[in-house]
Amino acid sequence: MKTLKYLGHSCFLLSDGRTSIIFDPFLTDNPNAAAAAADIDCQYVLPSHAHNDHLGDTVKIAKRTGATVVSTAEMSGLCGGQGCKTHAMHLGGKRAFDFGYVRLTLAFHGAGVPGGHACGFVVNFGGTTVYHAGDTSLFGDMALLGRLEKIDYALLPIGDNFTMGPADAVEAVAMLKPRFVVPMHYNTWPVIAQNPEDFKRDVEERLGIPVLVLKPGATQDLA
Repeated sequence: MKTLKYLGHSCFLLSDGRTSIIFDPFLTDNPNAAAAAADIDCQYVLPSHAHNDHLGDTVKIAKRTGATVVSTAEMSGLCGGQGCKTHAMHLGGKRAFDFGYVRLTLAFHGAGVPGGHACGFVVNFGGTTVYHAGDTSLFGDMALLGRLEKIDYALLPIGDNFTMGPADAVEAVAMLKPRFVVPMHYNTWPVIAQNPEDFKRDVEERLGIPVLVLKPGATQDLA
C-alpha cells in the first residue's frame, strides 16, 4: 500500500513500506510539525530549495539515515558539503531510481543558495505520479507539465504572499489536470493564513477534481 503522510507546511512522506521519500523536511521549529526529525526513516530526501522552511532538517535526516538527497546541483553541493550522500539534477532533467523516476520542474521562487534555482518534483512512485510543486507562483508551463505527465496527486501551495494563493492555485489545477489535489504551504504563520475548505470548494465546483485537505499528521492511502 502506497501512502502519503502530511507532516505540516510543505513536508510530506511518501512510502510503500519498503521505500520512503520525504519532501521539504521542515520539522524543527515548524509550529505545525507532525513529527520530529529524529523519528524520520527514509531512503530519499527531496528539498525544493534552501529556504529554511524547506531545506529544514534535510542534512540532519540524510546523515543519520544515509538517505540520498535529490535536488538541483547547487542544493546537492550545499548538502554534499555537509556530509550527505547526494544525487544532483537540474530543471527539466529526469532520472530513474529504484522506486520509479524523478523529474525536476520549474518553480518560480528564490533559491536560497547562491547561483541556484528553486524547483519542484514530479515523482513516479511505483506507477503513481506525485507532483510536489515546491514554492512557486502560477506559471503557464504547468499546462505543458500536465501534458507530459499523467499526474495523480498535485501538492500545491495556497498560502499566498510567498507563493501563489488560492485563486492562482485553482488556475494551476486547471492546467495540470491531476486526479487529486492536496493543498500545502498555508496556516504555518499568520502571513500565509488561508481556509483550505474554500480552495476545495472552488476547485471541486469549477473543475470537478477532488481536493484532499490533510491535517498535519494525516495519512492518505494512494489510489
